[in-house]
Amino acid sequence: MRKYFGTDGVRGKVGTFPITPDFALRLGYAAGKILAAKSKKPAVIIGKDTRLSGYLFESSLEAGFAYAGVDVYMAGPIPTPAIAYLTKTLRLSAGVVISASHNPYYDNGIKFFSEHGTKLADSVELEIEAILDQEMEIAPKLGKVRRLSDAQGRYIEFCKSTFPNNLDLKGLKIVLDCANGAGYHVAPHVFEELGAEVIKLACTPDGVNINDNCGSTYPETMVDSVLKYKADYGIAFDGDGDRVVFSDSRGNLLNGDKLIYLILKSYEALGRKLPGVVGTVMTNMGMEAALKNQGYELVRVKVGDRYVVEELLKRDWLVGGEASGHILCLDKHTTGDGIIAALQVLAGVVVLNQNLDQVIDWKDYPQTMINIRLANKSFDWQNAAKQSISEVEHLLSNDGRVIVRASGTEPLVRVMVEASNAALAKSCAEKIASSIRG
Repeated sequence: MRKYFGTDGVRGKVGTFPITPDFALRLGYAAGKILAAKSKKPAVIIGKDTRLSGYLFESSLEAGFAYAGVDVYMAGPIPTPAIAYLTKTLRLSAGVVISASHNPYYDNGIKFFSEHGTKLADSVELEIEAILDQEMEIAPKLGKVRRLSDAQGRYIEFCKSTFPNNLDLKGLKIVLDCANGAGYHVAPHVFEELGAEVIKLACTPDGVNINDNCGSTYPETMVDSVLKYKADYGIAFDGDGDRVVFSDSRGNLLNGDKLIYLILKSYEALGRKLPGVVGTVMTNMGMEAALKNQGYELVRVKVGDRYVVEELLKRDWLVGGEASGHILCLDKHTTGDGIIAALQVLAGVVVLNQNLDQVIDWKDYPQTMINIRLANKSFDWQNAAKQSISEVEHLLSNDGRVIVRASGTEPLVRVMVEASNAALAKSCAEKIASSIRG
């Protein structure tokens, strides 16, 4: 079983660690020792998505924390943002999520949240890494472990509280694709209890079907069901519930860029026009032009939700996110949340009383994205692609953009070329990709 432990987990100078049950045990112990040193009564909550290996790592983490003297609450399968919320609302020392997000079932990872429901500080991550290999010594008082039986109910009510009290979703038929992931027994309740008619997709996880031809990374299944059932909207989440994509009634897909734009218009319709949003280097130029026309500023940061959060906090702004569907509304939650982002989109739809295509009056610049898998991890792809990137940038001038970056979780180089002409974007992307392949 292939697993990873990198960008969604403890990071620092040590780099990437392979997960095994033994490693998870030592990680729980190391994190527990650090937390115990900072709190008189340390306690954590552990949640997971639906992949089979979650059982192994859940038990190992639980044992490690308890051995270090930390109390543990077990939430079971629940969306990642729910753990951020529960950590903060229960006044716990930290939250832990076992998930590989949008990856296949055979991957897994571990993510930590701070007591405030935000990403764990780099300094704390480094403290944990520094003692990972220390010999384990039993704490004077072992931690207690208990099941938080109402975790899902608490989170459902929290999500509903972010939707305007004077509005409801009555009369809307929504196809809801939960990716056979962590939101399968949460998301349908939220939308049904707000009045929508919900057609459930991918809500029968078996441990290996998470993200399998379903969810936000494979929205075709959702689109087909929207057309089949003549639904008003389709909503698809990823395996851990922090990303979302939409479909309108005609099967047109709306990615994170368009959803962020809709959320801005929703806030404006509800009487709160924001100064701007934070996107990433992958945010489409079509959205940037549309925002400018509407009087909004777009600030770009590196790919990764932590960079979006940092910039939002720096500017005291509220909304930002990525084209992948990872969207933050910091007046609603401390982290990206697919369900809450979807609710803000639908609030705007209800208030404006318009179809999505009426609100989004702009088109994407065509993008071509190519992933190149590196057989040799030490290959200097940056030097190999330097000349072709320069030539493409000169050719595009102000009529497009080039983004070439390494994946944070896989041995891949991702090439993205954006241009006003689709054929030009494709040929330029292929030129750069060929220089990397050799």
